[in-house]
Amino acid sequence: MAMLPKRVKHRKVMRGHMKGFARRGNRVVFGDHGLQCLEAGWVSAQVIEASRITCGRYLGGEGRLYIRMFPHKPLTSKPLEVRMGTGKGEPDYWAAAVRPGTVIMEIAGVPAEVAKRAFARVAHKLPVKVRYVPRRSQ
Repeated sequence: MAMLPKRVKHRKVMRGHMKGFARRGNRVVFGDHGLQCLEAGWVSAQVIEASRITCGRYLGGEGRLYIRMFPHKPLTSKPLEVRMGTGKGEPDYWAAAVRPGTVIMEIAGVPAEVAKRAFARVAHKLPVKVRYVPRRSQ
C-alpha cells in the first residue's frame, strides 16, 4: 500500500518551487550504498512503493533497504472537462519533493555490484535522474 501521512494540518498545499541543492539528507548514513537524485522533482507514493518492491525482489531477502524520502506533499487535480475557475481541485495523490543531491534510497549488507544492479532497476521507475553513491569512510 502506498505511503501517506496519518494526519495533516492543511488538506491542500501550494505547489512551491524547488531551487537549490539538498543541504540535508545528501549523504549515505544508514546503509553502505545509496541512490542520489541529480535533479529536482516530485516522486509519487505509488512510485516509491513500486521502487521498494522492485528493489526487494531483486535483493531476494538479502540486505536491508532504507527509504529516505516520504510523500508529505498532497498534489491536487481537477476532473477532466471542467471549466476554469471554481477553486482548487481535490487532493489526487501524495508525493515526496526531492532536490538534487538528496539520497533517496540506501542498501546495507550486500556487495557493491548487487546494489548497483538493484538501483539500476529502481532508476527505471523514478521520474528523476539518479546515480549510485557509495558510503564515504569517516
